[in-house]
Amino acid sequence: MDPRDAFADPAALAAALADTGYVSDEGLATVSWLALRLARPLLLEGEPGTGKTALAEALAATLDVPVVRLQCYEGIDASQALYDWDFPRQILHLRALEAVAGQPDSGDQRALEQVEDELFAERFLLARPVLRALREAPVVLLVDEIDRADDEFEAFLLEVLSTWAVTIPEVGTITAAPRRSRSSPPTGPASCTTRSSGAASTTGSTTRPSRASSPCCARGPLRSPPPSPSSS
Repeated sequence: MDPRDAFADPAALAAALADTGYVSDEGLATVSWLALRLARPLLLEGEPGTGKTALAEALAATLDVPVVRLQCYEGIDASQALYDWDFPRQILHLRALEAVAGQPDSGDQRALEQVEDELFAERFLLARPVLRALREAPVVLLVDEIDRADDEFEAFLLEVLSTWAVTIPEVGTITAAPRRSRSSPPTGPASCTTRSSGAASTTGSTTRPSRASSPCCARGPLRSPPPSPSSS
């Protein structure tokens, strides 16, 4: 289901959220609906326990998609949010190639370029939450407690949330699902950000650059007062 077309109006979204046990006021339902409709992330700010994370989980339930959570903390960097390489498996692969090449009758003298390509194949790629959200769409991406991250990491997230595309030098560019038409952005992760509170998002994957659809959510159980939404 394309998140942009899932609900006809804010009232329909509020009713769907209520079916999951999340009671939202008119303002929160409206800004969440607009975030979905306009394919933009949603930033929620509020005290712990005001329903920010619960909104992300409720949105995922209404859209029938999983939640991918990125927990921010002091010192987090792009490699911990995006991807890393499985170095132990890469080393084992090299050792296996050396063992095979060392046998006189193996006839397997591989070119250096081929070995390098094998080392950076996708089977050695460890997908972190942001990359998983782009590749496993549709999902809700919850970026929790963004205020704990530094300015450089926030700038990285801002770029990803604005384009729903990331580039891995050894693999290429991975983006959210392609456009439905020239005038509409691609379907992407629904994204929710909380301060003391986080961010959430839904997506599909392709290899073309494009924009994505995204609502956002935050941390905490359902209690009043409701979180204060703002556009991101």
